[in-house]
Amino acid sequence: MADPLREALRLQREAAALGFDWRHLEELFDKLAEESAELREAAAQGPLRAADELGDLLFMAVNLARHLGVDAPAALAGANDKFARRFAHVRAGLEALPPMGDPRRLEQMEARWQEAKRMEKQGQP
Repeated sequence: MADPLREALRLQREAAALGFDWRHLEELFDKLAEESAELREAAAQGPLRAADELGDLLFMAVNLARHLGVDAPAALAGANDKFARRFAHVRAGLEALPPMGDPRRLEQMEARWQEAKRMEKQGQP
C-alpha cells in the first residue's frame, strides 16, 4: 500500500494543477478547525464515524503542510522523534512514580514531560 500521506499530497497536487485549491492560508486553518470540531462530535458516535472524520482532519493537515511548504511525512517523523526523546525522559523516572491506578502517577509523568520540554529548549540532552 502506498504511503497515505504521500498519496494525499499527490491527490492535492493533482487537484491544484486543475485550479481546485485553496486561495488563502487562513482558509486552510479555518478548515482544519472545522475538521477538528467534526471529529470531536464524531468521537461520541463510535470508531467508524471517528475514523472517517479523523481521515478528513489528516487530509487537511497534509493540505496545510503543502501550502506551508512543509514535507508532511518528514514533519510527522520529526514529531515521532521528539515524542520518543521526551518520553524516554518520562520513562527514566518510572521507578519513582506512584503505582499504576494512582492519579498522581499521570500528574508526575506530565511533570517529567514538561521538564523534558524545558531541557530541550535550553539545549540540554
